[in-house]
Amino acid sequence: MGGVAEDEIRWLSTGGAAKRMGVTTRTLYRFIDTDGLAAYRFGRVIRLKQSDVDAFIEACRIEPGSLEHLYPEPPTHPDVG
Repeated sequence: MGGVAEDEIRWLSTGGAAKRMGVTTRTLYRFIDTDGLAAYRFGRVIRLKQSDVDAFIEACRIEPGSLEHLYPEPPTHPDVG
């Protein structure tokens, strides 16, 4: 067979999860501590489920039209004539 069973958990290290998300491990720890990203401590090791990381990524998706406040229209100048 060689494949991963459907119910098998794929664990990511904090470094692996941060890399998958394109953020630093410090930012990842902040997401875990304040934004509800699930993580698990096994002794001194912290691991994250790949499915939880992928769900967190999808939940952070930006809706079209929600960033207009970041690029306001430049002020219009009255015609000089």
